[in-house]
Amino acid sequence: MGYDGLLLTLPKGIKWFVATFVLVLSIGFYTGLLFVSETSTTSPHGIVENYLGNENDEQAEVMKFKKGKREMLTIIHTHILSMSLIFFLLGGLVWLTKIPYKLKMFLTIEPLLSVILTFGGIYLLWSGLLWMKYVVILSGIVMTISYSIAAFLVVYQLCKKRVIVN
Repeated sequence: MGYDGLLLTLPKGIKWFVATFVLVLSIGFYTGLLFVSETSTTSPHGIVENYLGNENDEQAEVMKFKKGKREMLTIIHTHILSMSLIFFLLGGLVWLTKIPYKLKMFLTIEPLLSVILTFGGIYLLWSGLLWMKYVVILSGIVMTISYSIAAFLVVYQLCKKRVIVN
């Protein structure tokens, strides 16, 4: 089955549909990043404080308490399920682009691994492995970069003129 570059050959209406989907998906993805920045979890200290609390810091502007086990399991569960679906759908579109095979492999496998590293890392951090805050930050950054490149490539190829691929 010839799927390499198939995105370039789609009819105009389907291209518009897919591009609109990727745009709306991106708004949702980047809104989630805005939420992360609002909860001050973009720094190692902020990540620890967000999940383990800051009750011992009498100078804290906002008092935060350690998240409970049920809350942590809910956060981990919902994020892993929803983000795996996001990356599965976007990855399927990446496989329809005309880009090198190794780049396709990276852009479709890496974000799924980063989901596990990021949210598994958050759970392990909450469990007491404080060094996981660095894994969470690094995997979150790589996941975001991968998402951005994949979404850009899909939309870019959808905007190209219809091409017949042999």
